[in-house]
Amino acid sequence: MTPAPNLSRQRTTLSVASYNIHKAIGLDRLRDPERTLTVLRELDADVIALQEADRRFGTRQSAIPPAMIEEYSHYSAVPFDTRPGSIGWHGNALLVRRQVVDIVAAHPIRLPTLEPRGAVLADLIVRGQPVRVVGMHLDLSGIRRRQQVRTILAQVAADSPGVPVVLMGDLNEWSLHGGCLRDFSPGYAVLAPGRSFHTRRPVAQLDRIIVSDGIAVMASGVHHSPAAARASDHLPVWAHLTL
Repeated sequence: MTPAPNLSRQRTTLSVASYNIHKAIGLDRLRDPERTLTVLRELDADVIALQEADRRFGTRQSAIPPAMIEEYSHYSAVPFDTRPGSIGWHGNALLVRRQVVDIVAAHPIRLPTLEPRGAVLADLIVRGQPVRVVGMHLDLSGIRRRQQVRTILAQVAADSPGVPVVLMGDLNEWSLHGGCLRDFSPGYAVLAPGRSFHTRRPVAQLDRIIVSDGIAVMASGVHHSPAAARASDHLPVWAHLTL
């Protein structure tokens, strides 16, 4: 008799988080990258998608100096080679845990937009398992959001089909189940970790995590620590997954 395969060996855990850091400007209107890094260390995820990670004006450098990320956290920024001093594309960035996550390839996704919005895609190896991760910050316009979701999904499908996919970011979608959320099905599960905006009084679930079929969700939630309560106008959301 052939023994049953040990499926437990084929499973890979992955912790992810998404955080609109508001250019590292807190509710006190002060830019404090150190405070933002504190929140990132608290999240302790394998992969973190950031929105509004770059400054809006001037050379649009990273709101958190890359050297600070390397020195004071266990993360590295996925390189997108878009602008000196920037860690992302239109404010979207991905951080990965060093010595756990290997970066295979990465590129920005150009979206149809009226605003400076965008998305970034990275192919990663996490504990021996390939996974594709997309970070995004969608438009304020409902019509544009739906167009952007379709563009992102088309890009994801065009590259290496069959690889598990995690998409996350600030969707700017106030509807709980409609709007652009409908464009993720079939084949994707849209998680609602909880109310993450506005930090002073969280009423909206603007920050979402979406996973493709074949990814099990073990837990998800909103990170609401004393540091996170002051560091941005959004609270970070997180999920523990099994690939």
